[in-house]
Amino acid sequence: QVEAIEAAGRGEPYVVTTGTGSGKSLTYIVPIVDHVLCRSSGRGIQAIVIYPMNALANSQFDELEKYLQRGYPEGQQPVTYARYTGQESSEERDRIIANPPDILLTNYVMLELLLTRRHEQRLIGAARELRFLVLDELHTYRGRQGADVAMLIRRCRQAFSGDRMLCV
Repeated sequence: QVEAIEAAGRGEPYVVTTGTGSGKSLTYIVPIVDHVLCRSSGRGIQAIVIYPMNALANSQFDELEKYLQRGYPEGQQPVTYARYTGQESSEERDRIIANPPDILLTNYVMLELLLTRRHEQRLIGAARELRFLVLDELHTYRGRQGADVAMLIRRCRQAFSGDRMLCV
């Protein structure tokens, strides 16, 4: 964890491989939260975390709630986050588009759709200076799906002015 967090601090991409429940998520959550706190919240989407399954996005959403929402007065959380996976209601999606979070949790299919759907371009604009593009469970993308995700990363670099975008 320390090596990964230090690599993020230097602006270097990194890959973490270790067993389930060993704290991989902290290797990207800590640098993301640090970045948002140093830069300040509400400046657009600063991190997009991609999960291969909505169940993982839901689980991580619940974890973020523990650390970034509980104990803070309503509307005064230091870092904002939202899940945008296709399971949200149209009202929730509209709310996210109108007020983009610091951290966006999604899946690779939805991110691909976000890049192409006209009515969601405000989210793409909010991520113009994206700092972190995280691919959780990277090893699950193989074959054609792996090639699709590789192309998605390239499109993200273009769409989000990826000069400073750090892939994790």
